[in-house]
Amino acid sequence: MFQQNPFLTANQLVQQTGLSAPTVNAALADLERFGIVEEITGRKRGRVFSYRRYLAILSEGTDPLPMTA
Repeated sequence: MFQQNPFLTANQLVQQTGLSAPTVNAALADLERFGIVEEITGRKRGRVFSYRRYLAILSEGTDPLPMTA
């Protein structure tokens, strides 16, 4: 699901998977501990998780070209 949308909330995952909120939150905690996803809001509610590796792959080679005078 993170490959389709690299930014998701726990509630979105509950709705999309049909899993319970505790199951989704436990899975997100494991994924965060393994460094696969990262919580990016710093909030306790309405947290948004990002799929870091996918974002890194998407941004490869996207550095701006150097300015020439």
